[in-house]
Amino acid sequence: MTDESFDQVDGVEPRLKQLASRVVHKPWIWAYLTAALTFGATMIVSGGSGAASLLYAAFTFASFAAIVGVGQMFVITLGPGNVDLSIPAAMTLAATLSLKFMGGDASLILPGVIIALVIGLMCGVFNFALILLLRIPPIIATLSSSFLFQSLAIWSNRGLRIKPPDPLADFATGGTLSIPNVALVGFLVALLGWFVLERTIAGRWILAIGQNTRAAMLSGVPLNGVRFAVYTGSAVLAAFAGFLLANFSGGANLNMGAEYMLMSIAVVVIGGTSIAGGRSNIPGIWGASLFMFLVVSMLNSYGLGAGVRLVLTGLIIVLVVAFASKRSKAI
Repeated sequence: MTDESFDQVDGVEPRLKQLASRVVHKPWIWAYLTAALTFGATMIVSGGSGAASLLYAAFTFASFAAIVGVGQMFVITLGPGNVDLSIPAAMTLAATLSLKFMGGDASLILPGVIIALVIGLMCGVFNFALILLLRIPPIIATLSSSFLFQSLAIWSNRGLRIKPPDPLADFATGGTLSIPNVALVGFLVALLGWFVLERTIAGRWILAIGQNTRAAMLSGVPLNGVRFAVYTGSAVLAAFAGFLLANFSGGANLNMGAEYMLMSIAVVVIGGTSIAGGRSNIPGIWGASLFMFLVVSMLNSYGLGAGVRLVLTGLIIVLVVAFASKRSKAI
């Protein structure tokens, strides 16, 4: 081997180490690593059986958390105090009214989708009106509006379970090339979110506001316009996720969005987005969404009681967030 060949080999190893170091220091990598570890732990208990079914279920249920997580991520990126607690109620209201309008009629699917998105838009506008006009902190404004949205959902269907049209139900529960359809939709939403964040001026404005609001204002960033777009976008994605979830589960009900209030925040934080604002992470949301489903599946496979599962789930999430945060600060 010539000296030139040795130089090429010697040059490859440092580059590989540098690449590995970059990957390890990506904040989203820890969500995927923990998801893989929990999947492996579940497979150990089951003896390796049902791996394909578990993965299919994980991508299916993770898609709903990923969709609402993208919207929540943009809100949290605006900086401390920004969080949307109206997501569950917006999901329920949009699903209830849109399915009630369709009444199981397949010919009304397109208007039903539009109604769901418009309801989400109206929820977002109402949230921002409380924040801007009444000067209510976002966490209080969105929590207060959630009670109103939930009350409207209760009034509209009187607690009845409204079934979706058969084609919508078939799409939501079906798959394409062994990939759940709802997961494909979730991937598209995440890709759109990444494009907005990384490839548009609006994405740079959002990051700038989260990093330093005063500096962003002095730089000419339209603060209220950006905040309006972010809060309405979060509500529209919540409404869309609720619409998909209702079609997947066979109907809209009043508790369908309850778990997504904390879930939407958890997948954002675990996925590597800074809770202090100014730093977002789209890829990590999918990893965190998969992890959230798989950790529950893992604990279920060990036959633990509900109380123990909740405690252990909370402890695992805290450890993952703490470790990932520590690693990101060390960069």
